Amino acid sequence: SSSIQRTSSCILHATDSSSTTTTSFQAPSQEINRRRNLAIISHPDSGKTTMTEKLLLYGGAIQQAGAVRQKAQQRSTQSDFMEMEKERGISISSTVMNFDYQTKRINILDTPGHQDFSEDTYRALAAADNAIMLLDAAKGLEPQTRKLFEVCRMRNLPLFTFVNKMDRPALSPYQIMDQIQEEFELETHPILWPIGDGDLFK
Repeated sequence: SSSIQRTSSCILHATDSSSTTTTSFQAPSQEINRRRNLAIISHPDSGKTTMTEKLLLYGGAIQQAGAVRQKAQQRSTQSDFMEMEKERGISISSTVMNFDYQTKRINILDTPGHQDFSEDTYRALAAADNAIMLLDAAKGLEPQTRKLFEVCRMRNLPLFTFVNKMDRPALSPYQIMDQIQEEFELETHPILWPIGDGDLFK
């Protein structure tokens, strides 16, 4: 979506030229220390797979991101490769993809959002160093979002919250921040602030 493209570009594209692919062998301890496991989590249909592909694109791992659309024949994404995933347009199992960024190997864990496959998401979080939580700007906190927030809290997992779909009619950033602070008693610190929403989004 528009908001993913703009924010991903701000975060990664400016330093894209420093992304490298490491082919030399390193000692196991060095190899482990340079790896960072990042889980992408959310309620269904919040944009996890699109976010994953944008990170891979700007990290230099792929040349073109496959758009997730409603028609089955148009679906072609890196992380949703099972036939059932392509047919339904959702992630059913966690998928790990990676790229080298500066001196680190970034492992991205694209996780299922649907509660029927939540056990797979919980296992992925057990292996994660940190997580990105996507929120639908029009809906704010949703049932699966609440469960995942609690799992991250129990694991003391650093959490970056990404408010997606701001190019549609949406709650204000203040409302979303208030929801998080009041329900989870977490302090929020904005990093990027959107201007407007829907047709006025910038």
